[in-house]
Amino acid sequence: MSQVLEGVRVLDFGRYIAGPFCGTMLADLGADVIRIEKIDGSEDRYTMPVGEGAEGEYNVGAMFQQINRNKRGMTLNPMKPEGREIVKQLVATADVVIANLPAQTLETMGLDYASLRAIKSDIILTTVSAFGSTGPYKDRVGFDGVAAAMSGMMHLSGYADEPMKAHTPWVDFGTASAATIGTLAALIERRKSGEGQVVEGTLLGTALAFNNGSLIEQAVIETNRVGTGNRGQTSAPSDAFECQDGWIIVQVVGQPLFERWARLMGENHWLSDERFKDDICRGDNAVEISERMQRWCAERTREDAIRALEEARIPVGHVYAPAETLTDPHVREAGFLKEIQYPGTPRPAPLVDLHVRLSGTPGGVRHRAPTLGEHTAAIMHELGYADDDIAALREKRVV
Repeated sequence: MSQVLEGVRVLDFGRYIAGPFCGTMLADLGADVIRIEKIDGSEDRYTMPVGEGAEGEYNVGAMFQQINRNKRGMTLNPMKPEGREIVKQLVATADVVIANLPAQTLETMGLDYASLRAIKSDIILTTVSAFGSTGPYKDRVGFDGVAAAMSGMMHLSGYADEPMKAHTPWVDFGTASAATIGTLAALIERRKSGEGQVVEGTLLGTALAFNNGSLIEQAVIETNRVGTGNRGQTSAPSDAFECQDGWIIVQVVGQPLFERWARLMGENHWLSDERFKDDICRGDNAVEISERMQRWCAERTREDAIRALEEARIPVGHVYAPAETLTDPHVREAGFLKEIQYPGTPRPAPLVDLHVRLSGTPGGVRHRAPTLGEHTAAIMHELGYADDDIAALREKRVV
């Protein structure tokens, strides 16, 4: 079965998460994605180490395995004249270039849009930066946590006296998803008009988009909310609760769910009290509702509580440690994970498959992330270089 992006070539100069994971999703959908990194391996190859890695690597990182599956890998130094020439030849064969690098670095490497268009007029350049190409912060660098903090999320997710960042870099992954949508849209437009364009994703833009509801509320009615930890502020009960043997999360939003919850508690007074007449009132008085729910949970095991809540059709889930997530029967049986072995690691990595499913042209994990420079020779051969040429370039540390 052919894949959606079969025949599309992507050059991935990305680093860390937002740029490379955009490339991952394009690769999952069938594109030929070439991951291009430093001669000794780029920094993101070695973060969160989970094994010794292959020959030439001093370890291999967990996230590198996730966000570079399905790609081919080559090493290249675009700062050297010979490297710049190889970049030009690669660009001539490509449809998309991904680069989450500062604008000045893009120019130095010959990856700015003007330089790319001079080589291939219909090229698409997908960039990711912290703050974008306009505005007073355009030259600042930043990671996921910076954007999340500046969006207001960190303030609202913590406590009144302590902001709290999320452990998972959701801004990075959200920006990657947005950049992928933009790249796909640019490819569709190119088929219609024959024109390429620049696709620009920003960490701050993603964080603002995801937290926009809270910003609208603040601007319009000036709520000045502060963090309340796990307890929701616009409905209730929406909180994490401790059972006799572990924690669960419950989220009741909307009148029908609240009525089901009151019936489960066996207490109709919740439905006649004006303090709990709608979601926002329940959010304003969430402490009392959470206290009642906590007493109910404290009398039950986690599985007993989940079973009763499921029977009442109330959204509930385990609060898992990662080890529990990996053994959850639904996670295992629904096919979310694929076990992929990487050289130099003690056991296979459970890679989450493409997180959107297509019935007719499904994408997904086909092979592991490339070892350092694994496909350099093959890609150089495609460009017309002979073995002696490649050996000479290796000696000069160009590839």
